[in-house]
Amino acid sequence: MTATTLYRAMCDFEPRPTPTRDHREVLANQSATIGPHRHHHPRYDRMVFAMAVPEVIPIAYAPHGRTEAIGCYEDGQFMGSVTYAFPKGFELGPGWEEQKRLYAVLHTFDPDGTYRDSEIWCAGTWAEQQREPDGPDSVLSRARVHLATRLRGLPRRTYTDIAVRPFQLTVDNVLFGLVTGEDDGEGWAELYPDHLGFGEPWDGSYDT
Repeated sequence: MTATTLYRAMCDFEPRPTPTRDHREVLANQSATIGPHRHHHPRYDRMVFAMAVPEVIPIAYAPHGRTEAIGCYEDGQFMGSVTYAFPKGFELGPGWEEQKRLYAVLHTFDPDGTYRDSEIWCAGTWAEQQREPDGPDSVLSRARVHLATRLRGLPRRTYTDIAVRPFQLTVDNVLFGLVTGEDDGEGWAELYPDHLGFGEPWDGSYDT
């Protein structure tokens, strides 16, 4: 069994369910805004003005994608991922493999999308992963198993779309969170350190 198969089996991923009433209300209250993702070049030929980033940002559940570990549970919403990250101020040079770390990340939120807490665990470095790239003891396998275990601990969890408010925190000098901003009047949101970008039409889809 591959590390990916083991991860998905332990997470016990289910088909996308019908959102709860509270979750539907959050999604229904999303502002219809216009503004391309920060990685896109602004289009000045539009006959409308860009609007602000919505207060609550929708994120679509993507089975087998980068947002496959998001959804709702008994106490609110959750968002998990396994991602590599460099610390702030990193400059490429000798020994960079030891600076590139793999994290298992689980953020939780209230039903209205307000940030609640995070569990962030470093499984190891890129250098370690290269020394042992396969098997249950690899850095990637350890990270996936750790996240899957934490997900299984969320009571009454279901995998589905979520809608959460921006937040950020720093761990090991690495930025984690959903950060928003504006470039030339165009709003954007980006999940760090995953580097998933969200923007127009704010339907929950992401760009990388």
